[in-house]
Amino acid sequence: MPKDVSKDSGQTSVLRAPALSPQPVSVTRKMAASLPGLRKLATEKGLKIHHLGAGYPHPEVTDPRAFLAHKARYFEHLTSTSGINNPDDIPEYLRESYAYTDTLGPVSVRENFARVYGGDWNVSIRPDFLLPTVGASGGISLLCSLFERPGVPLAYITDAPTYAGFIARAQLASQARIYSVEMDEEGPVVANLRQQIEAARADGRLVPFYYSVPDGHNPAGFSFSDRRRREILAVLRELGVLIVEDAPYVYISYASEKERPRPFLSLDPAMTVHLFTGSKIGFPGPRVGFLYSEATVSIQGDRQVPLRDLLLTESSADILFHNPEALYGFEALLHDEDMKLRESLWPVAEGKLVVYRENRGIILDGLDRGLGALSAHFTWTVPQAGFFTVFRFLDEGITTDDAFVQRLVADHGIVVIPMYDFYPRDARERNPRAGLDELRLSFCFTESQGEARRRDLAESVAAFCKAVRSLTGL
Repeated sequence: MPKDVSKDSGQTSVLRAPALSPQPVSVTRKMAASLPGLRKLATEKGLKIHHLGAGYPHPEVTDPRAFLAHKARYFEHLTSTSGINNPDDIPEYLRESYAYTDTLGPVSVRENFARVYGGDWNVSIRPDFLLPTVGASGGISLLCSLFERPGVPLAYITDAPTYAGFIARAQLASQARIYSVEMDEEGPVVANLRQQIEAARADGRLVPFYYSVPDGHNPAGFSFSDRRRREILAVLRELGVLIVEDAPYVYISYASEKERPRPFLSLDPAMTVHLFTGSKIGFPGPRVGFLYSEATVSIQGDRQVPLRDLLLTESSADILFHNPEALYGFEALLHDEDMKLRESLWPVAEGKLVVYRENRGIILDGLDRGLGALSAHFTWTVPQAGFFTVFRFLDEGITTDDAFVQRLVADHGIVVIPMYDFYPRDARERNPRAGLDELRLSFCFTESQGEARRRDLAESVAAFCKAVRSLTGL
């Protein structure tokens, strides 16, 4: 019997793994797990369920039928332009779609994406530096895995609050610790960013990057100002720390073209690791994403190597062959109805923004109508991009913990997400009340469409305002 397995008479074998420890479950997962029981309780009371919690793409913009027809026409186009003479020959795209392929995926997909995406953000993207990932989450995991491999003490710098998926991944490594940075209305406080990097290094930790979602921040519900982005870059350049820019919402933008802030990718691609996902601009199911960076890193022997080379090796050890059929399907989105390569992805985004822009207006108007006269007691963010607004209670005595959120569901039928678990552990050690006066409200998802969607969302925000007034005695 192996050393790490013990077996007592009549008992099941147990694997001994003392280095492992249980990790906290994210608040989103906890809410999802408890929701069926809470929904049942609310239904028994005759309450309608109001969805202000789920951060899912709306079913009205993820109906795949038109896309599948467009993809079929695109594949026919690829067949007709493949230059084959014998009708029994298999077109290259079709052969590649159902065979092993390079870890980088099909060349044409990367070339076309580089041309269109680079044109939108005024940056020259090198196709051979685009690395396919399983959504942006795959890029996060890949980066963490790369820097955790040497086994040295690590510090991950991020915002307080930050994306729960990043917290979940970052805390898997026993040698890694999160050093978080408080934010104001423009982004992370730059002085605190510098302080946390220096503190991590004083603790003997390698600081590989600062991670953030600067556009439509999840969960903070706002976008970093252009001025703050440049201040962040100045500090990171000086201290030699990369920025990992998670960019799921760059096209889910409510700002005018002139007011859109430029992503870090276009400001300094050599300092940026950019994570793109097709989940919001296209469809969440295929999990198409790309990681892009022109950064170089210093490795053993003080050699400078492209980060891309290290990540490619790391990726091939994890997912050697990405799904080429899904990548070709994404390439179809890059082409218009005449099968010409698009000049921009903004027309594709507009099909989504019609719904999300309207939803955003409904929820902000509803909050203003229901609680605008009580600005001394409540405040909320006005999102320039993304799916969320953060609602804050200004009065003492309100604690937005699990019990509070469960009460909202059970007594009012309202599903929201509390904010406290979006704050890394060190932020809650500095301030035990971090996030316990906040809720994340999502305006992206309903179970209905069209006029019913508008009515349901308006009812949801009105019910939320009524519940908040009741719970606070106002």
